[in-house]
Amino acid sequence: MALNSLQCPSVLINDTTLRDGEQSPGLAFTAEEKIQIALLLEAAGIPEIEVGIPAMGELEQETIRLICASLSSSRTMAWCRMLAQDVRSACGLGLDWVDLSIPVSAQMIHHKLNTSVEILLQQCERVIKQALDAGLKVCLGMEDASRAEDELLYRVAEIAARCGAQRLRFADTMGILDPFSTYQKISQLRQQTTLEIEMHAHNDLGLATANSLAAIRAGANSVNTSINGLGERAGNAALEEVAVALDVLQQSVTGIDLCQLPNLCHYVHLVSGRPLSQHKAITGEIVFTHESGIHVDGLLKDVRNYQGFSPTLIGRQHRLVLGKHSGLRAIAQIYREMGILLTETQCQSIRHELRIWSEAKKCIPSPDDLLTIAAPYLGSGYVPGSMTPENGGMLQ
Repeated sequence: MALNSLQCPSVLINDTTLRDGEQSPGLAFTAEEKIQIALLLEAAGIPEIEVGIPAMGELEQETIRLICASLSSSRTMAWCRMLAQDVRSACGLGLDWVDLSIPVSAQMIHHKLNTSVEILLQQCERVIKQALDAGLKVCLGMEDASRAEDELLYRVAEIAARCGAQRLRFADTMGILDPFSTYQKISQLRQQTTLEIEMHAHNDLGLATANSLAAIRAGANSVNTSINGLGERAGNAALEEVAVALDVLQQSVTGIDLCQLPNLCHYVHLVSGRPLSQHKAITGEIVFTHESGIHVDGLLKDVRNYQGFSPTLIGRQHRLVLGKHSGLRAIAQIYREMGILLTETQCQSIRHELRIWSEAKKCIPSPDDLLTIAAPYLGSGYVPGSMTPENGGMLQ
């Protein structure tokens, strides 16, 4: 379903696959793979891409430079600590933005940086101005914002605005929020600042996509995503889930070509070396596959009976398969598509065999498997497409 931009607000997707996604333990993209991912993101209409961490050194800086030179429309961002040397490392690479990150929770300020709030805020003023003087747009990344005191968040937002930053990134670094607390925190922050607000959600409780949607509803202008949900620990909000959910729920306009997502996700699956669950929302192999007799019967009558949204939205199709839970109507339909017309008696026999086969094999039967299962009940003289029903009893 295409959204009407006059009815729904637009939201900006900033994809961090090449930065936070690559921080998945054991994951490392080559420069060529990073460039290809960036190009695929751009082709899908992703407006902003977080491309890396310049402070990692010369090789990372060169990769960032190549990515920036390869893109023609997507804007680029690099992640930096709130340090002068990090900003210097980001200069001259062709970047549009830097995300200058500081911890804002008492836990991280005192037990990670071992500093004071006042020193941290003074550092913000100096480094933000340095980045702006270098011609870079600034997003102030509030690390561990979900565990921070509200008053400190508002002080940081005020300093960011006064110094010329354009955006605040609210990071649920530990992935501890739920959609209700996310909505409350972002709503309150929205009332305190006119800066853009970006949600950065982690998936430790399996709520990253839900929290991203809640943040947008509360007034966030943009969200960080990662292809296939890659990222630290349980990962980040998955690009494909956020983009499709925003469209299906008619919550926001993203400008993303959703039909590009399966190919993009498949490529990242291959080069990341990370397995992709068959049940993965949006892009999993079997998420539009139906076996249950009740579901298949309903789909054959009207696809809207068991369809929350059409798979054609992302360039995919429904698939009907047979297995332990298949009904007679589904069995007749699948074999008919193979050119085999079955009687009700034959369908019943095949259903019995399917249940035994499925419990033993624990997978979807291939066409050859189905022929083998049905062979004892088709007769020795069977020619595909020529079978006629007993007493005109072929299932309809």
